[in-house]
Amino acid sequence: MSAGTLYVVATPLGNLGDLTDRARQTLSAVPLVAAEDTRRARILLGHVGARPRVVSLHAHSSDRRLDALTQSLEGGQDVALLSDAGTPTVSDPGASLVRRAQEAGVHVVSVPGPSAVTAALSISGIAADRYTFLGFLPRKGADRKRLLTAVAGSPWTTVLFEAPSRVVRLLEDLAKVCGAERHAAVARELTKVHEELRSGNLDTLAGYYRVHPPRGEVTLVVAGTSRGAEAERDVDLDAVRDRARALLGQELTRRDVAAQLVEEFPLSRREAYRIATET
Repeated sequence: MSAGTLYVVATPLGNLGDLTDRARQTLSAVPLVAAEDTRRARILLGHVGARPRVVSLHAHSSDRRLDALTQSLEGGQDVALLSDAGTPTVSDPGASLVRRAQEAGVHVVSVPGPSAVTAALSISGIAADRYTFLGFLPRKGADRKRLLTAVAGSPWTTVLFEAPSRVVRLLEDLAKVCGAERHAAVARELTKVHEELRSGNLDTLAGYYRVHPPRGEVTLVVAGTSRGAEAERDVDLDAVRDRARALLGQELTRRDVAAQLVEEFPLSRREAYRIATET
């Protein structure tokens, strides 16, 4: 008997109209769903008219539950993995099941769709050609301080998740390490009725949310430091052109050469492509 397939299914952040046709078809076909929140999963399954067996799989699930799901997959059952909302395993439990399935030789398939990370980036007005996703920061201690310092020093945009009751504190802490004037955007309740985006400097945002405590799911986008642009201006262009010629000599396309230049030098994609086409 051949093994089943583990489908990692992205689900709507809030608006059920964002469920893809492929996700709908998958959920209607699988006999078993592993869900972070079984109540939410059943609401979604009812929306599509699907009636698979639903079991919980959350951050505190036992190894016994992971073993049972892996055995179901090895026994030929297809399983869909769901998080509360958005894309599973992105700051959500589920990675352990994916890893076990891979180790057992089970085929793992992504059914892509909504993600709070990309949704927030797309409307933030902040550069997203390169970004770092840190999820939820630790609430206190050395790890929190270390990650806050990483945000402050990063030349790239950073995306964070935070509980609404802790948003003000996070904005205040970021203002201390990044500087009050660092640009940021707070995306709240994405795709839902009360969706809101506010952008401005960290100090202004902290002040606003002290007066207007946020509710619902919150995604924070923080602009990178200007060091990235400064580094790009200081790059040795002769060395970049020499490397571009060497890569072109390997019969790579100009697009692939540009991508490699971005990996090796502090260049924007636009500048790297310009050099690749002019060399």
